[in-house]
Amino acid sequence: MASSYSTDLKLELMVTGENSGTWGDKTNTNLNLIQQAIAGYQSIALTSTNTTLAMTDATISNARNAVIEFTGTIAANSTVYVASGIEKTYTIKNSTTGAFTLALNQVGGASVIWGTTEKNIKGVYLNGTNANTIDLSTLGGAISTSAAIGDFIIGPNELDTASVTSVKIASFAVTSGALDTASVTSVKVASGAIGTTQLATTGVTAATYTAATITVGADGRITGASSGSAGAGGFVPTLVATGPAPGTYTATAGANRLAVYMYAGGGGSGGNGNFSQMCMGGQTGGGTGGTAGYGFYNKPIAQPFSNAYQVGAGGTQGTTQPNGYRGNAGNAGTATNFTNVGTVNAGNAGNGAQPSGPSNPQPGNPGTAGNAPGASLVAPYIQYGQDSNYGTQNTPGVLIVYENTGT
Repeated sequence: MASSYSTDLKLELMVTGENSGTWGDKTNTNLNLIQQAIAGYQSIALTSTNTTLAMTDATISNARNAVIEFTGTIAANSTVYVASGIEKTYTIKNSTTGAFTLALNQVGGASVIWGTTEKNIKGVYLNGTNANTIDLSTLGGAISTSAAIGDFIIGPNELDTASVTSVKIASFAVTSGALDTASVTSVKVASGAIGTTQLATTGVTAATYTAATITVGADGRITGASSGSAGAGGFVPTLVATGPAPGTYTATAGANRLAVYMYAGGGGSGGNGNFSQMCMGGQTGGGTGGTAGYGFYNKPIAQPFSNAYQVGAGGTQGTTQPNGYRGNAGNAGTATNFTNVGTVNAGNAGNGAQPSGPSNPQPGNPGTAGNAPGASLVAPYIQYGQDSNYGTQNTPGVLIVYENTGT
C-alpha cells in the first residue's frame, strides 16, 4: 500500500513495511518539514495582484513557514491565497510598499486584511475555510480603557525608572485615580522628566503680569491671571509744595498711579471790634476763618503725565476799627487745584466783631469751611484760628504727591 500525506503540513505517512532502505531519509524529510512549520521564516516578494502559496507533499514549501514577510511594491489591492482545507497558524509581516490593501485568504473563505497604511505584523490562523486575525480584539480580557487597570496595581518596585520616559506616556494617559499619591514622590520623578505635553492646559496666556490678580484651582494650579493696578509698586513722595505756589507736575516714566494729599488755604479771621465805656477800653474778637478743604485722591494715570497745579494761599485777618466800630471781615483763602486730579476748596473768611460794651461783647461769626469734592478720603484740617481777643492769619494750602514705581 502506497504512502499518504497529512492534510495540514503534507508530511509523508508511510505504511508499515514500506520504503525499505529509504525509510530513514523520508523520516528526515518529515522532520525538516515540521521544523519549517514550527520555526521557518521566508521573505516573499509580491509581483502581482494575486499570489498563491504552495504546500507541496513532502517538499519544503513557502506556505509551510511559521513566519512569512511579504515585500515588494504592489500597484493595486492584492490577495495572497492558501489552499482550503489546511489548518495552520502564521506570523505575517506586511513590508510591501504602495498605498493598497493586502489580504490573506483561504480560497473561498474570509480574509485577513491589512489596510492601505497598515505596514505591520499580524497573528493569523487558518481553520481550513477562513483566515482569522489573532489580536486584542479577539482575545478575552482585553484592555480597552484605563479603568481596566486597577488603581495602584503597579507599585514603585515594578517600574524601571530608566525605561519610563515622557515619550512612552501619552499625554494625560495617567489619571489621578490611577496614582497612589503616597508612592509618587519628588525623588521618583527625574529632573526635567515631565514636559509641557504631559501637563493639561489651564487656558492661562503666557505673559508677564503687573499687580496681577491670580486664580488658583483646588489642585494648586494657576487657572487665571490678569494685570491690575491696585497695590502696583511701592509709593514714594515726589512733591511737597505750600501755597501760594503754581507749578507743573511731570510723573516719573513707568508710574501708573498717584496718591495725592491736597489742602486748600484756610479763611482769614475777622477783625477785632474796639469799644469804650466809662473810660474803660477793650476788644471783642473777630470770627475765626473757615477750615480749609482737605482731601486724599487715589488717581490712576496714563503715561506721559504732565499737568499743572496751583497751591492755594491762606486768607488774611480783617483789620481792627477805631473805638465803637465793628472790625473788618477777613479774606477767604484760595483753592488748591491739580489738573485732572481734583480741586479742594478754601475756607471762607470770618466776620469782624461788633463792639457792644464790656458786658455784652458781640464776636464775629466764623467763616464757613471748604470742602474736597470727589476725594477718596475727606477729613477736617485744623487751622490756626484766633484766641478770645486777637484773630490771626490762617494757614496756606499744601500739595503732597506720591507715585508708585509702576512695577
